[in-house]
Amino acid sequence: MTQSVDELLQQYPGASVWAFGDNAALADELATLVIQGKKTATTSSLASFQHASCPALPGSYHIVLNSRQLPVCVIRLHSLGLIRFCDVSEALAAMEGEGDLSLDTWRQHHRAFFSREGHWSEEMELVFQTFRLVSVIRASAHQD
Repeated sequence: MTQSVDELLQQYPGASVWAFGDNAALADELATLVIQGKKTATTSSLASFQHASCPALPGSYHIVLNSRQLPVCVIRLHSLGLIRFCDVSEALAAMEGEGDLSLDTWRQHHRAFFSREGHWSEEMELVFQTFRLVSVIRASAHQD
């Protein structure tokens, strides 16, 4: 039996609850990569990070939701770093686990994402976050 968000919040008091991305397909795709152990990092614009309602501090726990707002996994934030879009390396891009893991693919996907967000430029500052998978709640992001 899978745990509910409320049950997980009892187990991880103060955990933030959110989904990756800005649409349902992206939420499921990125959550699946985390469950599979392929995604161990994420990036947000500094502007969005500063306006986020959930705290992202090293050591904090985060309950990751799928597109149906069901918990998929729990991650624990390991590190935060400030970096410009143009300075992201091949190694950092690969940690995000997306596509063919190349820097070119990372730039293409993130340029589109940050453009939709209204913040993209080559010089923009990003918050690069690494995390560890703590618990898998659903074996698939598509599972109810």
